[in-house]
Amino acid sequence: MSKRKKAAHPESLPASALYRVCDPSLLDFTTTAELQDDGDGPGPALGQERAVEAIRFAIGMRHRGFNLFALGEEGTGRRNLILDHLGEAAAARPASDDWVYVENFAEAAKPRALRLPAGRARVLERDMAHLVEELGHALPAAFEAEDYRVRRQMIEAEAKQQRETAFTAIQEDAEAHGIALVRTPTGLGLAPSKGDEVLPPDEFKQLPEETQARLRAEMERLQQRLESTIKLVPRWDRDMRGRLRELEREVVGHAIAHLMDDLKGDWAELPEVLAYLDEVARDVALSAQDFLPESEEPERRAEGRPHGHDGRFRRYRVNVLVCREGDKGAPVVMETYPTQPNLIGRVEYIAQYGTLITDFNLIKAGSLHRANGGYLVMDALKLLMHPFAWEDLKRALRDREIRIESPGQAMGLMSTLSLEPQPIPLDLKVVLVGDPMLYYLLSHNDPEFGELFKVSADFDWRMERSETNTSLLARSVGALARKEGLRPLDRGAVARIVEQASRDVGDSTRLSTHMASLADLVREADYWAGEAGADLVVADHVERAISASTRRLDRVRDSVQQEMLAGTVHIATEGEAVGQINGLAVLELGRFSFGRPTRVTARVRFGKGDVVDIEREVQLGGPIHGKGVMILSSFLASRYAAELPLALSATLVFEQSYGGIEGDSASSTELYALLSALAEAPIRQSLAVTGSIDQFGRIQAIGGVNEKIEGFFDLCRARGLDGSHGVLIPADNVPHLMLRKDVVEAAAAGLFAVYPVENVDQGMALLTGHPAGERDGDGKFPPGSINRRVAARLGAFMRRAEELSVPRPLNGMGRNGA
Repeated sequence: MSKRKKAAHPESLPASALYRVCDPSLLDFTTTAELQDDGDGPGPALGQERAVEAIRFAIGMRHRGFNLFALGEEGTGRRNLILDHLGEAAAARPASDDWVYVENFAEAAKPRALRLPAGRARVLERDMAHLVEELGHALPAAFEAEDYRVRRQMIEAEAKQQRETAFTAIQEDAEAHGIALVRTPTGLGLAPSKGDEVLPPDEFKQLPEETQARLRAEMERLQQRLESTIKLVPRWDRDMRGRLRELEREVVGHAIAHLMDDLKGDWAELPEVLAYLDEVARDVALSAQDFLPESEEPERRAEGRPHGHDGRFRRYRVNVLVCREGDKGAPVVMETYPTQPNLIGRVEYIAQYGTLITDFNLIKAGSLHRANGGYLVMDALKLLMHPFAWEDLKRALRDREIRIESPGQAMGLMSTLSLEPQPIPLDLKVVLVGDPMLYYLLSHNDPEFGELFKVSADFDWRMERSETNTSLLARSVGALARKEGLRPLDRGAVARIVEQASRDVGDSTRLSTHMASLADLVREADYWAGEAGADLVVADHVERAISASTRRLDRVRDSVQQEMLAGTVHIATEGEAVGQINGLAVLELGRFSFGRPTRVTARVRFGKGDVVDIEREVQLGGPIHGKGVMILSSFLASRYAAELPLALSATLVFEQSYGGIEGDSASSTELYALLSALAEAPIRQSLAVTGSIDQFGRIQAIGGVNEKIEGFFDLCRARGLDGSHGVLIPADNVPHLMLRKDVVEAAAAGLFAVYPVENVDQGMALLTGHPAGERDGDGKFPPGSINRRVAARLGAFMRRAEELSVPRPLNGMGRNGA
């Protein structure tokens, strides 16, 4: 041990470097009840200045394609921040227009869309309902009026007189020539007569031939005249019906004139509504009989439109698609279930007489309709998970119109009678919220994405731990407490939350912007304060909330540690061993992660220069892990065999590892084990190592440094700390240290140490107690150094390779043979 004391290695970090404390005295309040909100505008954006700039730019940019994609981790407050800014912008804009669908009297399958000023859609709906009601009273009264009945009777009488006059003339002509006009079951006929009687056939045959011929010629002439007259009867009937229709239209026109004039006066400023009302007036005139009692005929029921007690008048209804009545400002719509029908709208059907039928009254609005003129916010992943929704959204944004069309209709798979509603012009800003990977995948794989979503708001998951941001965090905590009716927090509790925010991001110089986690911590601390009967949340309540949250999630961690303590998983924390070292890994279970010590071993022998990673050979090691092994192989060859072949065969393995291994944070650990095996220098098992390595032997920063240190600490503490235990970490990870309180206390007591390491030589000196050694002017390492022993071992392997490469004599004699 005396040699170890003389060996040069980095000093352990002081306890103050293991945890950055937030001094409560630096906070300028006593409790969060003293902190005031900013007012009605958007709340403070913690560490999201870049994202806020992008949001404001997207809102202000009115040109085509400048829709927004907000990317960032879930829980960073993306939605709330976006909705706050959208709400502020929407309040400053005028209310959007109303939209309704009405009957297209020229082509019922293509309903017309009408744009109305905000709040006027319901007015038009009520006006049309009132019109139909009034027509139901006015028209029957008009048709029951004496003037109408008299004029109708006159027209019918004139038509009847016209028919009678024509047939009377034929009858008189026939009688003048001795021929009678008789009625038969099949119609009118002609026959010879004798006085007032029809001449029987036998008597007709007794007449002179000249008389018979004359009568036959007259009957043929009269038959032609009769047939010509009969052919004119349908025309006379049509003329009569035409005159009756003209009379009906005239009567209807007079009956509804004052109703339509009053209605048009109310909508005089909207030409499209006036045109629609003119069409209604024409249709009412043509369909006046529909307003008469018991006039719903079976043939009208077969028109392919729904009906009921008011089915005759459905075509005069107004289908209010979007109404902004009572709205102030532009709409802000959050679509939580963005299916294709919920997005662009749909046409519903009803079953009637065994058939699915529809009309314009069954057109339903989608979120694009409701958000038109304002802002629509959706979750990008949910949008992409629903068939046809993404493509229809892009079509709507590209064409700047909302076209309601079912997927089956678009693909030609529907045989049911459907509608083609008139497309509605679209003018809105779409905001998609998703994780960064989804954004980059869409950018790479969808050519239209970049044209339609030109603005990205990148939400950071951490921010600088500055006085300003600490103050903003405190204000956010205070605002949450007031909003949810929680107890105020004193400055000590806020300071502990600030420290935990650094712990969450694994960096003492930064704070977490994962507001969901911090909000949950405040709520849980309030719960424990309530359990303690306190009126104020203090640091102890926050600490208890953190401990309780960990307790609920650490069953697996305890099980892993119990396996190590029982000896089922072999992890040594005392003594020395050649080619064996304690590595550190992190296991993630949801949002909970913990460190797990693992045993790494190395074996070396004479060979062809191969460093075999057993994990990779059995396909348990990922590509990044394999890259780390190749880097350490490159370092080994460049340092010890730059000009000579590396006659080495080595194997590396994570012992008792039964799952996949990924990452390069153990590459330095594997190199230490390999150098120990080559130098035959035992490694202290009371130490654990983490860190990646480059080709020059520098130790590089890794992730999860706090969890890794604590994982080894927990095992050592369970077995008993004696001052020899510690962890080697990359020196670049020192600013990331935010260790638990018990680890810091053990370090302060000299029972546990954390060593910052910059390169492999420092790590080997600390692990073995022997200096690594540097080359002198002749390129040789000092005697007794680790590097000297490694070089000597590799030199021996090389000489052995040379010996084996010498060809044997032909006579079979050995090298010393006579």
